[in-house]
Amino acid sequence: MLGTMMRYPLTLNSLLERVGQLFPSVEVVARIPGKSVLRTSYGEAHRRARALAEMLQKAGLRRGDRVATLMWNQHVHLEAYLGVPAAGGVLHTLNLRLAPQELAYIVNHAQDRVLIVDDVLLSLYESFAAQVKLERVLVVRLSGAPVPAGCEDYEEFIREASGDFQYPDLDENEAAGMCYTSGTTGTPKGVVYSHRALVLHAMNFALPDVCCISQQDVVMALAPMFHVNAHGVPLTAVMTGAKLVFPGRYLDPESVLELFESEQVTFASAVPTVWLGILQALESQPGRWKLAPGMHGMAGGSALPESLLRGLDRQGIPMTHCWGMTETTPIVTASNLKSYMRDWPEDRRYEMRARQGRPSPFMEIRTMAGDDSAPWDGATPGELQVKGPWVAASYYNMPQGGERWSSDGWLRTGDVANIDPEGYVKIVDRIKDLIKSGGEWISSVDLENAIVAHPDVREAAVIAVSHPKWQERPLAVVVPREGAQLNTSTLRAFLAPKFASWQLPDAFVFVEQLPHTSTGKLLKAALRKQYRDWVWEKIS
Repeated sequence: MLGTMMRYPLTLNSLLERVGQLFPSVEVVARIPGKSVLRTSYGEAHRRARALAEMLQKAGLRRGDRVATLMWNQHVHLEAYLGVPAAGGVLHTLNLRLAPQELAYIVNHAQDRVLIVDDVLLSLYESFAAQVKLERVLVVRLSGAPVPAGCEDYEEFIREASGDFQYPDLDENEAAGMCYTSGTTGTPKGVVYSHRALVLHAMNFALPDVCCISQQDVVMALAPMFHVNAHGVPLTAVMTGAKLVFPGRYLDPESVLELFESEQVTFASAVPTVWLGILQALESQPGRWKLAPGMHGMAGGSALPESLLRGLDRQGIPMTHCWGMTETTPIVTASNLKSYMRDWPEDRRYEMRARQGRPSPFMEIRTMAGDDSAPWDGATPGELQVKGPWVAASYYNMPQGGERWSSDGWLRTGDVANIDPEGYVKIVDRIKDLIKSGGEWISSVDLENAIVAHPDVREAAVIAVSHPKWQERPLAVVVPREGAQLNTSTLRAFLAPKFASWQLPDAFVFVEQLPHTSTGKLLKAALRKQYRDWVWEKIS
């Protein structure tokens, strides 16, 4: 056998040492309880993450043991992101927006041994504490609250470290992180991320054709750190040495925009509903915030309406539309234009950018129509399936979840999509959200994106409702902008040029707000339940 390269495992420990050696003076900024801003550095993060790793090992943490976090996006959470895997443990981020019984189920299913919790979230922990068996609970006292009986002060815990920590000899395929799906139905499912997957994903995220992150950037981790690793932002920032900004629990548009301005943030990622709130704040108070020149962002988690894309462009925050899942670490596709597409007409360019995009390097995609692979013609729909080095091969401790993977090893996403000849994916709908009317399929996503393009619409959801003649018909549930006067005839006339008459919603319901999942996605299951007894005014 020919000799090739030296053995060098891809582990998060390499990223931790790199940032400590090369970028110790680069700032890490966090907004903490009371809304004050705390400034620390990568040098401090490096020292404290190693101290956490040392003390976890001394406390008996074994390779592969799970350490849970119940924390907002802040600097100590970054220490856990790096320190727990450095000790050979698995960082398990808990979704703080879940109900207590769901959190108890997840902690028990994951068999977490240790919990690190923000003091402002102690009441949430106490609501399920009696249902779980944790060996240690470490409290991060950001607001100065007292440590409850049976818990330990995080600062006192890491203060005992000697500073002479030795990394274990980890294999790159060992587990480093864990996240449970926040799906709208069924039991949450655990996805375990390897060191290799997280390192490769961080490298991919930084690519110019994905999100273009470099050491020159000021990056805000706006997406929750408890959900698919905040889209990968913290680890990519650590890898590149980019200044990192955490918003804490202050996620309202004005608080976020204050940090955008004061820290001159150049990149942030969030779900479209968060970007929508930011856009509305910018439009309602023009000139109030001075954002960094060249700022850009990423939107993922649900479809990015073309109207939102155009609106953010007008505000100087161009978006990259990405797609992925908890099972894919998460980013699979990114919708940046190819070089020659910049000469295309404006409407066609926006149409391409609103697609979910083309696959990242090493990611493979296909759409399956039954047993056959659908052509890349931009029209033929099929179930989107993916494979690649940061795609999960199974769910944690859930044998019955095996049907999610095809017999030849592809992840079945549950999304219906088409792929155009350029290789750009367009999600048509979730399989369960497609509307079948009179034997024809209607895309709820296409209707939603068209409705929110109306200047008086803030948000919209379209669901299938049973119909005695047509099997199902679309019902639109719409949130008007404040002060707007909307009615059914106005919206039907607005949609009519874009859709066949049979595709248009038969009714529009106007509400003050829509239900969302804990990660900001539309909760259509709740809407389907709410309107399941809807009575159509007439059968046509």
